[in-house]
Amino acid sequence: MLVMVIERFRRGAEPVYARAAAKGRMLPDGLRYVSSWVDEPTMSRCFQLMEADDLSLLQVWASRWDDIVEFEFVPVVSSTEAAALIGELRTRSSP
Repeated sequence: MLVMVIERFRRGAEPVYARAAAKGRMLPDGLRYVSSWVDEPTMSRCFQLMEADDLSLLQVWASRWDDIVEFEFVPVVSSTEAAALIGELRTRSSP
């Protein structure tokens, strides 16, 4: 499953980047980083696309960062997958 992670830096980006440089992402086995983007110009939020078969791994990972980052997790699908799902719903609801 893909999850968009919205991170809000509690004390700015500096402590987050310092910890990442010292310790890496600190991901538990089974949680995979896909890509990330940081808002500009404030650099106060990061949007990370993660992949996991077990969503509880997100909480394990967040617990390693929650003193300096506030997390929001949003399960996502690609636009192509969304279009297919909508198409299936339309087909099911047609008489």
